[in-house]
Amino acid sequence: MNEKQMVTLAAKAADDKRAEDIVALNMNGVSLIADYFLICHGNSEKQVQAIAKEVKDQAFEQGMEVKRLEGYDQARWILVDLGSVIVHIFHKDERNYYNLEKLWGDAPHISLDEILA
Repeated sequence: MNEKQMVTLAAKAADDKRAEDIVALNMNGVSLIADYFLICHGNSEKQVQAIAKEVKDQAFEQGMEVKRLEGYDQARWILVDLGSVIVHIFHKDERNYYNLEKLWGDAPHISLDEILA
């Protein structure tokens, strides 16, 4: 599975659990951490955990390895490391504070309109 397919899978999984403001960033040439970031948020700890669990479950279903899952118990900022794609799932109260979209403002946005339509 290529990176764009991984981003699509993660975006659909997050959308299935009603994640809000789903944003994909192309990190190629911007960061050594990953090729793509997917950023979204939930409105409660339970929803944030449900989004992370759905991303993880969908990845496993497609035979992808989840290299790391961090922050699940606190459910304020959960990081799901899929290798070249990292999914950041925030609690709504934390998203504006960390503001990854601004921090990585030079990374091109990937349109998810067709994927999430």
